[in-house]
Amino acid sequence: MKRALKVFAALSFAVYAFALVSVLFVYSRGHFDDLTLTDYIRYSSNIIPFRSISLYIGALFDSSMNIETPILNLFGNLLMFLPMGLYLPYFFRGLRRFGRFCICMAAALLVIEAAQLLLRAGSFDIDDVILNIAGAFAGFGIWKVLVRITCKRGITEKE
Repeated sequence: MKRALKVFAALSFAVYAFALVSVLFVYSRGHFDDLTLTDYIRYSSNIIPFRSISLYIGALFDSSMNIETPILNLFGNLLMFLPMGLYLPYFFRGLRRFGRFCICMAAALLVIEAAQLLLRAGSFDIDDVILNIAGAFAGFGIWKVLVRITCKRGITEKE
């Protein structure tokens, strides 16, 4: 049973990681090759926390606006990194502590956002980092609950 769970976790993580890289770097918005990198960075960056989030929340309540984009951005960014909260603590014992998990996720998300910007595969939006990390924290919380449930039933090995 434990072996099958580990194989399933490894295979599902590989599929998730492939899908994540595809969404973040392959199927992203246009590359804007006609702009200089400096102009692209200026045009595609948001370093003011909650600027995009507040615009998307406002758009949800504006009947004249298409709500598909705000829903995709808000909930997509939350859900996109939720699995990291499940996979990382499962595979890496050191990330089973919330503080370490927070530092790891924050660093990884900042690197991803910067890479998207520098590769012109997306933008750098601090609100994406906020939503992604909130999703990862939710996943971490789910993982903690699952560990407690399975440990009470004697299903998993000791941490």
